[in-house]
This record gives sequence, structure tokens and C-alpha cells, in this order.
Amino acid sequence: MALPTFLERIPTVTRNILIINVIVFLATLINQDFMYGTFAMFYPASPLFRWWQPLTHMFMHGGFMHILFNMYTLVMFGMVVERALGTKKFLILYFVAGFGAVALHTGVEWIQAQSMSPNSAAYIDLLRTPVVGASGAIYGVLVAFAMLYPEARMTLIFPPVTLDAKWMVAIFIGIELLTGITGTQMGIAHFAHLGGALFAFLLVLYWRKTGAIWRR
Repeated sequence: MALPTFLERIPTVTRNILIINVIVFLATLINQDFMYGTFAMFYPASPLFRWWQPLTHMFMHGGFMHILFNMYTLVMFGMVVERALGTKKFLILYFVAGFGAVALHTGVEWIQAQSMSPNSAAYIDLLRTPVVGASGAIYGVLVAFAMLYPEARMTLIFPPVTLDAKWMVAIFIGIELLTGITGTQMGIAHFAHLGGALFAFLLVLYWRKTGAIWRR
């Protein structure tokens, strides 16, 4: 019997999400203007907004390092979480986190837009700025992992720090909240990351309270 390939060892949902992201990334390299203009997420008041963008933006990425980091994290933690929750619940978790990311990010944009003149450069920039990436959903996967295996040890590549998963993920979220509020890291959708983390936390908490957390 032949040994399974790397892709065959990855659970179904994690594997298919990985494949779709890679295909979309390659398509973006071929025609970036079309892919961004059609599938990236724009503020709903923007003339560039399309109803499918809250879904499709999750499979878009802004560069090689962006997709590499997201897909590495997806495979590392998604495999574990999918095997624990099962295919159906992991699929639900991933998209609840992804849509939660869009919801919080868009809500923050709406709050920001209230203080802007419709003709101002800031408002026009808001309408024209796309959001791409699986990061919100990935943060949801990380939160689920930390809730399922809080004592598991996680080690950063740089700096080489090892902590329990519950503390490592809590630090990640704290950094996202701080940088999102202060605006010290521009060009990153911090509140999308926080939205994915929040909605995943609430979903896993609900499953835990109803006794439906583990795979069935």
C-alpha cells in the first residue's frame, strides 16, 4: 500500500481551503486588477462592493508572505482542530470566524465614516481600500485551538518564545487590539483579526456549554 501524500494527510476541509487559496493566489498573480476589483472586500457603500465579497475576500491574499503565513498557520492548527471537532463543525467554525471578521471590520469602518465628510480624501480612501486575506478565519482557528488545548505548548520562530497556547493566543489578541486602537500598524485589518477571534470564541463557548464541542 502506497504511503499517503502530504495533501492526503491533511483533513478534508483544511486541505480544500488550502487548495482554493493557492489557486486564487495564482489567479491574482495573473490578473491582479480583476481579482482585487471583483473578489476583495470593499466597504458596502463603495461602488466597488459586490455581495459575494464577504466570502471571496477570505481566499485572497496581498503577497507571497501573506499567503505563506496564513496557510502555514491553517495547516499547523487547522489539522488539529478539524480532527477534534469533525469536518462539519470545523467548516462552520472557519466561516463563522471569517464572516465575523468582516462584520467587526465593517462596523469599525462605519464608525470611522461617521466623522468623515463624503467628499473628503479620507472617505474616498475608505471606499477604495480593499481588504483581503484569510487572517480573520485563521485567528478563529487559533482561538479554537487554544480553547481545546489550552496547555499545549506553542513556540514562536522569532522571538523564540514558548508559552501555553492560551497565553500565546491571548498575547496575539492583545497586540491586535492595541495596534488596532492606536493605529500603529497601518495596512493591516486588525479588527478583522479580532472579529474572527471573537466569533470563534463565542461559537466554541456555545458548543462547550451545549456539550457538542468534540467530534461526533
